[in-house]
Amino acid sequence: MNWEQLLSLKRSGDTNKRLRKEQDETRLGFEVDYDRIIFSSAFRSLQDKTQVIPLSKTDFVHTRLTHSLEVSVVGRSLGRLTGKKILEKHPHLSNIHGYQMNDFGAIVAAAALAHDIGNPPFGHSGEKAIGEYFLNGNGKRFKSQLSDKEYQDLVKFEGNANGFKILTEDRPGTPGGLRISYATLGAFMKYPKESLPHKPTKNIADKKFGFFQSEKETMLDVAEELGLSKTGKDGDISFSRHPLAFLVEAADDICYTIIDFEDGINLGLIDEDYALEYLIKLVKDNISTPKYNSLQSTADRLSYLRSLAINTLIREAAEIFLANEEAILAGEFHQALFDKSKYEAQIKDIIKISVEKIYQSEEVINKEIAGYKMLETLLDTYTSAFLPEREDLDSNFNDLVLKSVPKLKHLQAETSVYQKLIQVCSYTASLTDGFTVSSFKRYQGSGF
Repeated sequence: MNWEQLLSLKRSGDTNKRLRKEQDETRLGFEVDYDRIIFSSAFRSLQDKTQVIPLSKTDFVHTRLTHSLEVSVVGRSLGRLTGKKILEKHPHLSNIHGYQMNDFGAIVAAAALAHDIGNPPFGHSGEKAIGEYFLNGNGKRFKSQLSDKEYQDLVKFEGNANGFKILTEDRPGTPGGLRISYATLGAFMKYPKESLPHKPTKNIADKKFGFFQSEKETMLDVAEELGLSKTGKDGDISFSRHPLAFLVEAADDICYTIIDFEDGINLGLIDEDYALEYLIKLVKDNISTPKYNSLQSTADRLSYLRSLAINTLIREAAEIFLANEEAILAGEFHQALFDKSKYEAQIKDIIKISVEKIYQSEEVINKEIAGYKMLETLLDTYTSAFLPEREDLDSNFNDLVLKSVPKLKHLQAETSVYQKLIQVCSYTASLTDGFTVSSFKRYQGSGF
């Protein structure tokens, strides 16, 4: 892989090549990506989607939207730090093609902003709920009508693949979706493979999958333009990661490690003194003891340690990326950046506490249980309406359901069972936590 191709400004539908040196410096193409994402309804819906606590009534707890904004800020710093060194190492990128340090920051920031845009309600348990419906629930009735890969798309429903769908799929009047630059799409895709084979290697890029069968041709177009290295065998589609995807992943890792931990402290799920001790271990090489001791409140001490921890990990991730740039470009780097971090033990300790005290807390588990039931009911309702088992059986309830979801009206003309199912799942995943609750109540005949 080479940076000239990887930094492609191409967008879906382009007939002429976009050159960096011809860009309007007041509004660069990669910055347009950020704007299009932040003004999209899919991004806006993240304000009512779970990050730590589903349906939390506490103001300071992060939503997917605030988390995504923070990941984007961290990603921008990572992109600029690495971009500066990459341009020094490959001066032709700047001298001949016109790329600048901020281009790298803009690409990573935009991809990081969108990294959770395809996640369903109730966090990762929402993904599992959708998958369970087709694996063990009523959705299993469609298995015989689907190819193995189509069925795998459903039983392992993946927010990353749904995000790629949202960013790229044609909609009436908007071919190419948001028309994001291919460089940003590449950086967005942490898992550039289809759903099967499942985890064929221990390569971090094979951990999950990044596109549904419905977006296969789009993915192949993006991969060809960017020059991503092919890794798939026997006709299966998979590629090496776009190098900047490692930075998007690192930005996400930094934020959920440190900021979810902070949320746990603020919620009273993690003891403050105990938590501060773990943060101090992470930043002990960079902490200013006199400054720390001068802070009077726990909140100020926590804020200082959080800021220091994020800055420490940003610089560490950038150093690891640059030290392994050649292996990354060759498609020979197969782990997350922080798997090579000198802070790996401290990071794992913090994540372990977050899992035990936050993600497996009684409040989270109880709300995830409720979320499972709600999503199962919605999927049952939508699939019965859009894919009735017998076309000759009229159902007034199903007719009313069809009218209640005008965004799926076009599915009535769709003949493919898979296309109908993947669109139903994508629509269900687009719902906010609150709207899922209200829809569930409506279809159950309660809540009036």
